[in-house]
Amino acid sequence: MSDEQNNRLVDAYNRMLERVKGAIIDAEQNAIPNLAHNIENAREKAVELGELTREEAEKVGNYLKRDVENAGEYLNESGSELGEWFRFDMQLIEDRLLEMFRLIADRTSIELSELARRADALGEWHTGEITGIGTLECKACGEQVHFHKSGHIPPCPKCHETRFRRVSHSGE
Repeated sequence: MSDEQNNRLVDAYNRMLERVKGAIIDAEQNAIPNLAHNIENAREKAVELGELTREEAEKVGNYLKRDVENAGEYLNESGSELGEWFRFDMQLIEDRLLEMFRLIADRTSIELSELARRADALGEWHTGEITGIGTLECKACGEQVHFHKSGHIPPCPKCHETRFRRVSHSGE
């Protein structure tokens, strides 16, 4: 995959996250937003605008859904603040992305409880996929890879393995 295509997919991830945020704000006055529906709308918008192919939009939407579900699982299990899930000095995190994730997590807490139950089945991240801010740990050697912004997951820098898990750092 070329750098141009990689950057295009990361940019699409961020635009889709923006659209989910916008949809949640719009729906706030009427009812608790449906996260899956909003992600699907963001996918469709990316295809409609010619930003991504349907297959690419599906892939990027699944990455976004996985990361939001993981944040919900962590918040539901630990009762901790979203910032702890990121495990970074807040100065390092782009305020815009933190606010978007916080907005999504706050407004969808009921839905996230249900999604958290399903997140266990989705608990594996792979090289080449896109992820948001946070820390992934290599399943083979335990090496941690820190993401300060959305990006593609590289092979493990220590052992070159391609499978990771999200590190929530509750109790460390």
